[in-house]
Amino acid sequence: MIDFFKKNKPDVREEWNAKGEQYAKEINEMVEFGEKNGWENWKGKEPEDKRDHLAEEVIRQLKLANLENRVERFRNDFPPSHAPLISFLEKQAQSIEQLHFINDQKIVFLQGTAYQKRQAYILNNDQILELDINIKAIGKSKQDNIFAIATESKISTFKGWEGELIREFILNVTAKIGITELIPFNDGNKLLIVTSEGIYLVSENEEKLIHPLNEGNEEEWSSNIDMENATLSNDNTYIVVGDQCYDHRILDANGNTLGSIGPQSSYPHFSLFSKDDSQLITNSCHFYNGLTIGIDSDRFIGVRIEEYSESDDYKIIDEEMRVYVGLATSDYYILGDAYGNIRAIDKNGKKIWRHFLGSTISGMTISDDEQSLWIGTSGGILHKLRLGKGHRDKHTIGNGNHYEDFRLLIWKNEPQIWKW
Repeated sequence: MIDFFKKNKPDVREEWNAKGEQYAKEINEMVEFGEKNGWENWKGKEPEDKRDHLAEEVIRQLKLANLENRVERFRNDFPPSHAPLISFLEKQAQSIEQLHFINDQKIVFLQGTAYQKRQAYILNNDQILELDINIKAIGKSKQDNIFAIATESKISTFKGWEGELIREFILNVTAKIGITELIPFNDGNKLLIVTSEGIYLVSENEEKLIHPLNEGNEEEWSSNIDMENATLSNDNTYIVVGDQCYDHRILDANGNTLGSIGPQSSYPHFSLFSKDDSQLITNSCHFYNGLTIGIDSDRFIGVRIEEYSESDDYKIIDEEMRVYVGLATSDYYILGDAYGNIRAIDKNGKKIWRHFLGSTISGMTISDDEQSLWIGTSGGILHKLRLGKGHRDKHTIGNGNHYEDFRLLIWKNEPQIWKW
């Protein structure tokens, strides 16, 4: 059999690799210099990835490799990169969200945002299975492996994926609202529902609006919010809620306010508890950047942190990222930002590692042994990383020493999902 790549433009492969390696090398050197010496001392030009003209041919060959079942060989010859694909992403991107680990190397995730028609999938190793088209949202508890599945006007909770049914919640107030995030409590008997029309605490007989609160004129007040975000502590003792126009608030498990945390950048955007619940981090953003602070658990009750003010009640965790999603491991947080970076940062603000993927990070989940990490982006790409396994190629941007098993291009107007 004639070698496909020798017969079909070996110069494309050579140029892709030579320019890709050089670009990654220059970016890594620039970022390392900026982190060590301060960005104000960087005098060089920003590196450019000059492979846009190769993208159409590379994508054509990628699709052919998928159809002919030789993706592994293609991946070795054409290590993936983000920048050359930007013209494709502008037309075909869609958000990959609500990633949740099931077991072994299996996860569930959704394609599409809260205001779009979504499609849910199972990813088992590298095999994709479509789920019921009526699924609107999927959530997983912080502990005890409880899953919640939302369909039209109903949310069901289960003990484990496809496990025993715990409870069905028939929705009224929130039935027709797109769900940004769905978080079941650890016993499956309550839910936290995050939407652009308010954040709700749902129990068997009640859909209680817990954010925003109506503290003004009834006629002028609206529950519509932007940048809506919320989280639960791992033991479900605390709820945190926030959005663009309202400070983050710490609530008890029934939705009663215990404390408030004003933004130290412009707009409250994200919150997360450490795995042992000893710390809460909150992120506020300004354009594509942001600032993250950490509050220790002994200060949750009664805390009042004013916006844009120094306080002994918090420590600065990060001063760069506009955080969209994140998770907590045993040792650190993994946070995904607007620029397509994922970073590991500990509870004292120490930067452990960073890894660049490209496109805003829109979803993330990790295996129970904390070795496999799956990341979804708004560019319509799902990545699987093996943490600490070592770089797979010389095109990797970052210092995390991680190995990418594969990425899936889950694009609009495509006949199938393309593996790279």
